[in-house]
Amino acid sequence: MATFGQWVEGARPRTLPAATAPVLIGTATAWSTVGDLNTRMLGMALLAAVVALALQVGVNYANDYSDGIRGTDDDRVGPMRLVGSGAAPAKHVKLAAFASFGVAALAGMAIVIATQSWWMVIVGLVCILAAWFYTGGRHPYGYLGLGEVMVFVFFGLVAVLGTHHVLTDGAFTDGRAVSRLSVAALAAAIGTGAIASALLVANNLRDIPTDIEAGKRTLATRLGDAGSRRLYVVLVAVSVAAVVVVAATTTWWALLGLAMLSAAIPAVRVITSGALGRDLVPVLKTTGLAELRMGLGVLAGVALNWLW
Repeated sequence: MATFGQWVEGARPRTLPAATAPVLIGTATAWSTVGDLNTRMLGMALLAAVVALALQVGVNYANDYSDGIRGTDDDRVGPMRLVGSGAAPAKHVKLAAFASFGVAALAGMAIVIATQSWWMVIVGLVCILAAWFYTGGRHPYGYLGLGEVMVFVFFGLVAVLGTHHVLTDGAFTDGRAVSRLSVAALAAAIGTGAIASALLVANNLRDIPTDIEAGKRTLATRLGDAGSRRLYVVLVAVSVAAVVVVAATTTWWALLGLAMLSAAIPAVRVITSGALGRDLVPVLKTTGLAELRMGLGVLAGVALNWLW
């Protein structure tokens, strides 16, 4: 039986900033739209965070299960795999994934009921299906090179714009504000999706040798080592540019989101240095920190603008 510490490590906590940051930055753009942050918005933000974190943990356990039973993780470098290492039975890891998805579904339904946005039920179901079929099923899209695209969509566009929607709930004041803040929310979603995708690029870059051997055709195996490194740098640059656009369309205090550079620059240096294998593992942590600092910085900037 796996220990509690092994279950925690199996949940891959280094990836959790990718779930938290979209909620933070979506809250920031919503706050700018409404001009205030009331208790209702805080409640919606908390529920959105529960949904995002539960989905992230769920997809991590689902990947552990699916890759484990396929044998993809038999010689994996990086965080421990519960199934691949034999620390936990596959059926227990699968159950943990479904339990996490259940938590996400319950929090999501609370949001739907509170906002009466019933169409979001469909969005939630699509999110859960996307989480499972990343490496699950007969034809997992993660094995077809579509992982980064889906991360961009779900941990960028859907997560940020979804948070923005449930917090604002149509609370726009005039047409001009809607236009201006829509640009900010979209830029925030694109930037967040880009840095989240960069995290997966770094993960898959590390795993190129073992993925090729296991027949897992990720985007990194298709682009190759050099192409994957270039893509990582481009995605980080897009996220930095997005922070500037958000600041230009909300408040220049939002440039505090550029605090992400304190983690992103060291990560880029490791990537461009040609590091391989275990030497790439720290990049996952620093990329996640960059995304988290991006979200916290933009939110702090909006808060400062509100206070002053």
